[in-house]
Amino acid sequence: MSRFYVVILCFVMQIGGWATAQQRIITLNSSLTETIYGLGVGERMVATDVTSISPKAAAALPRVSKNRSVSAEGLLSFKPSIVIANEGDVSKSVIQQIRAAGVKFVSIKPNYSVPGALRYIQEVADAVGESAAGKNLVSRTKVSLDHTMELVKKENQGKAAPKVLFLYARGTGTMSVAGKGSSLDAMINLAGGKNAVQEFSDFKPYTTEALVQANPDIVLLFDFGASSLGGEDAILKLPGMRITNAGKNDRILVMNASLLVNFSNRLPDAILELHRGFGKVMDSK
Repeated sequence: MSRFYVVILCFVMQIGGWATAQQRIITLNSSLTETIYGLGVGERMVATDVTSISPKAAAALPRVSKNRSVSAEGLLSFKPSIVIANEGDVSKSVIQQIRAAGVKFVSIKPNYSVPGALRYIQEVADAVGESAAGKNLVSRTKVSLDHTMELVKKENQGKAAPKVLFLYARGTGTMSVAGKGSSLDAMINLAGGKNAVQEFSDFKPYTTEALVQANPDIVLLFDFGASSLGGEDAILKLPGMRITNAGKNDRILVMNASLLVNFSNRLPDAILELHRGFGKVMDSK
């Protein structure tokens, strides 16, 4: 290769690296945000959504809205070069407006499984031009996942999997439970539990009858959900709760929301913490 072409190639590579470094990234989901920081490019973030509270640097970023609903005007006000969201979280009209403004919009489809989490990491990495860093993060996450799953299997050997009901709450007027195929269903199974609700898929409104019929050994909630209901004592006073095995034995488990829904690079931490939580509440009563 002539010296001229070598110089041109180096110039092009420098321009590409400069363009990537000048990225202004907005993420619209906590898993996406944590993946960006896991890739080591968190400094490119200019804003994020209300669910992104980890790591601390992300919690300090501006929010694109006060809730999960976003507008094109609100997103574009941060002058992003790329907006990344989970598939289905942003309306088609908003996506069209973002792209019409010359901003790249990338939709990533979550998959609630170990292979799905690894694929998710790589797709985020590819979206921001960090494929090599993605492969490295995938490799590290896989090693950690393999170790974690082996530990869960070993510690659960000879034990019956606890029946776990996940209760999503935003106060007593807004409660639902997780059925088959949901992210919480997958997380419960990976951590060595069994989802107490098998009659339906995704999420459905909470009822006293459904609670009693499921008869969980453990009731699992997000931290903000437990707070919205008044804490563990108030949860145990919900109609029908004391009839269940969970209620009889005060087995209420509260976990950090952003960790529990992370099917990305923090999945090993989420599985291990939930697994330890199951063991703690089951052994305490």
